[in-house]
Amino acid sequence: MMVAIPLTVMSLAMTGCATTGGANGVSEANPDDPWEGFNRRVFAFNDVLDRYALKPAAQGYRYITPDPLQKGISNFFDNLGEVRTAFNSLLQGKPKNAGLASTRFLMNTTFGLGGLLDPATHAGFIADKEDFGQTLAVWGVGEGPYLVLPFYGPATVRSTAGLPVDWATYPLTYVEDDTVRYSLRGLEILDARASLLDQEDLIRGDRYSFIRDAWLQRRRFEVNDGDTGEDTFINDDFDYDEDAFSE
Repeated sequence: MMVAIPLTVMSLAMTGCATTGGANGVSEANPDDPWEGFNRRVFAFNDVLDRYALKPAAQGYRYITPDPLQKGISNFFDNLGEVRTAFNSLLQGKPKNAGLASTRFLMNTTFGLGGLLDPATHAGFIADKEDFGQTLAVWGVGEGPYLVLPFYGPATVRSTAGLPVDWATYPLTYVEDDTVRYSLRGLEILDARASLLDQEDLIRGDRYSFIRDAWLQRRRFEVNDGDTGEDTFINDDFDYDEDAFSE
């Protein structure tokens, strides 16, 4: 099983603003989070694990690892993810994205030293990342309540249901040597956590609410392929009082 990173959502939280609750930082009831009491307890467990184990290890990793090598390691694991993207793109009826992901994987693996380099991006081959949770959404499965998983972090019922397929479509799952597989898993976790160290100060208000709202916002953005809905300012549905703007 793939172990994910507590607070990996921080990277998503930094991509946009999120609602963080009331005026005093007190979280208001969120209809997307009916299990908030349970989720907050799991969040607190993950946070302690991160604060006293994962974060210090990530700081040490970043201190001793040169920036070019860190970039290469990130590229390597991103490249492995192209297999999952290609698979799910086909299931979602997106052959173009599947082709782009396959091209990226083949080009970076062949000409990018096994994925350490990213010549595909420089050549203009960019694919939208897809996972089985997104595939379930395309198939009409509802999102379900927000859920915080131990050791893993933010999720929904739908994205959780997609995890077994995500694990099955990730190449590291099939590395037979346990030592190699677990070592690569550990390196992946450290690299991902190190990439978030500079972003933590951007979290405002109640940490739990901020991360939840930002993760849900970003996840829905991914599921909808970046479609955030119609802009009311560019269609006739936006109603305003023209006289209010006249002198």
